Amino acid sequence: MRNGIITIMKKELARFFGDKRLVVSILLPGVLIYVMYSFMGSAMKNNFGVDERYTPTVQAVNLPVSMEALLPQTGFAVITGTDVAAAKEAVTAQELDLLLVFPADFDAQVAAYQAASGQTAPNVALYHNSASTNSTFTYQTVVALLDAYEAGMVNKFDVNAGGESYDLATAQDSMGSLFAMLMPMLLMTFLYSGCAAVAPESIAGEKERGTIATMLITPIRRSDIALGKILALGIISTISAAASAVGSILAMPKLMGAAMEDMNASIYGITDYLLLAAVIFSTVLVLVTLISILSAFAKTIKEAQTYAMPVMILVMALGISGMFGGGASSELWAYSIPLYNSVQCMTGVFSFSILPVGVAVTVAANAAVTLLGVFVLAKMFNSEKIIFAR
Repeated sequence: MRNGIITIMKKELARFFGDKRLVVSILLPGVLIYVMYSFMGSAMKNNFGVDERYTPTVQAVNLPVSMEALLPQTGFAVITGTDVAAAKEAVTAQELDLLLVFPADFDAQVAAYQAASGQTAPNVALYHNSASTNSTFTYQTVVALLDAYEAGMVNKFDVNAGGESYDLATAQDSMGSLFAMLMPMLLMTFLYSGCAAVAPESIAGEKERGTIATMLITPIRRSDIALGKILALGIISTISAAASAVGSILAMPKLMGAAMEDMNASIYGITDYLLLAAVIFSTVLVLVTLISILSAFAKTIKEAQTYAMPVMILVMALGISGMFGGGASSELWAYSIPLYNSVQCMTGVFSFSILPVGVAVTVAANAAVTLLGVFVLAKMFNSEKIIFAR
């Protein structure tokens, strides 16, 4: 690597890491994401979950013999009574979780009922309060119990009976599919955010401050200045994105609750992380290059950020597309399209279906776009009309 490139890289890295406030701004999003996701997960658990120590109370009216042994299987406190109006008021006041009203001769009606007769089937009324999490949970549990009881009365065969597990997907595959659905979108968003936070300040910021003129009069080649800036900004943006990604991975089990409580990043090996790192860094270089070129046209940092908005929309759209693509593409052409290829590779890594040749094509394609961008940025540095525009 030429001395000019190294000099520019050192300058950019020293400017960022020499300022504690900038370092904090790079790492802080990851911490905030972890705290926010953890808080959201706890809030949703409290608002939509039922305390394990809580025992719901069900009042049954005209409780039939057939249900006397069935309802206690829920573990709920079952009481009997006859005052329906008072029980309804208790449910409304959230003092009672569920009111269960059976017909007076429920068992006899069920035994005599024939579906082909066209007559109205015996009806069981369940009164609950949807504004209460405990009442809703109790209602759903009892409905499921009654449905199972009804199905069992005309049962002719069983489906997946017994304690055997019929889902042949491994825990690793299940976790991998969840990671593959969520992480490409999050990573692409984090990568863009990291690049957008540093690239406009480095290019448009120096134009705004007037310091870019000093750099351009040095004997360093314009292409070296462009490449040095892009590499340094790529390193800084990657660190910022990595901090946000780590925060998301650590907080995701808390955010998603029981569905992901056993999920962690240990299901992936060192090879997976190396492939992912290569894809991420090549993607960062493409994003930094695009935003740097747009920033070179801008007169101020704010204007540069406005120019970068279309890139943000594109990145988010590509990230979301990974959620509906049915896994990583097996076609090599898909890995030759910058940014789209990154989503495909991320999906492949997280779903354990990565094509190593696809990663190679992705890195090569992203490197080619970066070098083309360096050439364009160097030409822009040579244009006084662009660089010194006011």
